[in-house]
Amino acid sequence: MAQLRKIIHIDMDCFYAAVEMRDFPEYRNIPLAVGGDGPRSVLCTCNYQARQFGVRSAMSAIKAKQLCPELKIVHGRMDVYKETSEHIREIFSRYTQLIEPLSLDEAFLDVTDTTKFQGSATLIAQQIRQDIFQELNLTASAGVAPNKFLAKIASDENKPNGQFVITPNKVSEFVEELSLKKIPGIGPKTFEKLQRHGFRTCKDIRGSEVKSLQPIVGKFAHTLFLKAHGVDHRALEVCRQRKSLAIETTLPEDIISEDECIEVIESLYEKLLARLDKHTNRHIVRQGIKLKFNDFNQTTVEQQSHSCQKTVFKQLLPKALARSNNRGIRLVGLTLGFSQESDSDLQLTLPNF
Repeated sequence: MAQLRKIIHIDMDCFYAAVEMRDFPEYRNIPLAVGGDGPRSVLCTCNYQARQFGVRSAMSAIKAKQLCPELKIVHGRMDVYKETSEHIREIFSRYTQLIEPLSLDEAFLDVTDTTKFQGSATLIAQQIRQDIFQELNLTASAGVAPNKFLAKIASDENKPNGQFVITPNKVSEFVEELSLKKIPGIGPKTFEKLQRHGFRTCKDIRGSEVKSLQPIVGKFAHTLFLKAHGVDHRALEVCRQRKSLAIETTLPEDIISEDECIEVIESLYEKLLARLDKHTNRHIVRQGIKLKFNDFNQTTVEQQSHSCQKTVFKQLLPKALARSNNRGIRLVGLTLGFSQESDSDLQLTLPNF
């Protein structure tokens, strides 16, 4: 039987927007978003004032402005965000070296063997959030639980600037009434499909069997069944490796023809090579091309490859274009897939919460 662990998930509150509000006081009491303000731009994130109008990350700037005409959209300052993220990571390292960054603004921490605060994951999470606020004037939310799946869900329970703890003896009770749409991997369409078959909460899944779920969610059935019981055996990926490298561009106007796409590929390819120079120790195993159409649906075509070759991208293009059905193309992207080295599982013990 797998030993219990103490996992903390730290999630910064509207990170990019919060940094802008911290550095520019005039933004603090208005609806604010970070992203481009052009007709094809999308938002990276927005503050909580903007969210009250229905504005969300990954929303087009045009739609966001329709929902909130007073929305202020600012361009991101990635160098500042990275510097701030490095400071946050340094704070994490004061309490554990078992850190799995998920992005600039969130991470998992395994504090199972940490002796600070008498080994209390709850107190450690509180102190980390306090350190972040005192040193960076930013707020973070935290989830504390015996595994990654539950910790991530818990961090969203009391946002913003909150904390939620799921102790081992409360796992079953918490998960039982958990909506399936909160489980990572279940999108809106899958949730609708599950509902049609009578599955709305984890309790409904518990009363079923894996073989009954397979026709609905395929290979995800076993994972879904485990998570419905609050089970997640994944260890932290402390030496997290990049699985892929990608570059893409949203076009100022839709394009249609293969020649137009090739022009974009030519431009993107040089930029992709520049980024690849930073990953010379990685082994390429596949290449792919991504097209997003003017109805926002997208397609990706890939094939095995052991080096970054422009000719391969051009060979994949007709296959992707064949799926366009005469729709205009608003985005073109190039991707490289890297081989993965498996990480050994960490076996840790849990003293107390």
